[in-house]
Amino acid sequence: MPYLNDRIAAFSALGKLLRSLNNREQVDLVAGGNLKEKVIKLYELIETAQQYNGWFSPDFVKHALISLGESLQNEKLEQWIENYKEEFNGFNASKTVAVVMAGNVPAVGFHDFLSILISGHRILAKLSSDDDKLIPAIADILIELEPGFAKYIEFTGDQLKNFDAVIATGSNNTSRYFDYYFGKYPNIIRKNRNGVAILTGSESQDELEALADDVFLYYGLGCRNVARLFVPANYNFNPILEVFAKRKEIAENNKYYNNYEYNKAIYLINSSNHFDTGNLLLTENSSYASPVSVLYYSFYQNPEALNNELMITKHQVQCVVSATDLIKDKIPFGKSQSPELWDYADGVDTMKFLLSIE
Repeated sequence: MPYLNDRIAAFSALGKLLRSLNNREQVDLVAGGNLKEKVIKLYELIETAQQYNGWFSPDFVKHALISLGESLQNEKLEQWIENYKEEFNGFNASKTVAVVMAGNVPAVGFHDFLSILISGHRILAKLSSDDDKLIPAIADILIELEPGFAKYIEFTGDQLKNFDAVIATGSNNTSRYFDYYFGKYPNIIRKNRNGVAILTGSESQDELEALADDVFLYYGLGCRNVARLFVPANYNFNPILEVFAKRKEIAENNKYYNNYEYNKAIYLINSSNHFDTGNLLLTENSSYASPVSVLYYSFYQNPEALNNELMITKHQVQCVVSATDLIKDKIPFGKSQSPELWDYADGVDTMKFLLSIE
């Protein structure tokens, strides 16, 4: 395994290349024969990903990879690792960590991939059939940047065998199977969570536009997408409905539009109260997980009661977006899908877990 400084340098260089995916001209400027070839292959995967996964539109795949590149800036990597100096000093030997990756949004398993390799372990990844090309292509670039990683990365479509610890991401249903099969190993098993947004009614136009990104990015399929709004009593929905309605391009995806038409028909048949923006349905509901093309909302009386509710239901919430300082542990509008390296899924410190494996 390469030294820690070399691992950080390789991922930093990878981040620079991912950020170059913003346009083909930047990709063509990448130096090096094999490296350039592999970066071009990744760029071509962006353009063709929707052929094997209808949810992976080129714009969203590119957005996901560039966001990963932004998180891999050298100063961010250094800041992240700084929190684990003592653990790294006590690190004994590389283990094999099996990862069951999800495929709901492009390259969603990358943070586990990164964390395992930065920690000094070997990764054995079982990819989702919905997303089995992007991370291997990224891994090819990483190995070109740092050949020492080659022996520490393995992808498999078979049953996982010969590993020392497990990280598995799935639904609330699959988590029960993960508990059964992987319970005897050190593990992190993730379940369903969703993002929520807290509104006060005083949000600016720019903030509402940013909230639309939190709702619509990746067609709402990510665990960090906002699936439920909390709004004050007598909230005026008109400004936010106008903002949502402008995102007409979201309904150009057939899979999304079919979900929208289906849910709309159900609400009309059942005479359910709802708002319809032509691309999104909003209805009052206390659930934290909404169907594709549906955004739930509920009313709150005061911030204190809302903070208490969020504390009680924190196991269902991945992130909270809001502009009000009355809400604890919130992030700005538009940032739900741009987590920092230390913003761990389900609030579980992946790096601390990895560095504690014996």
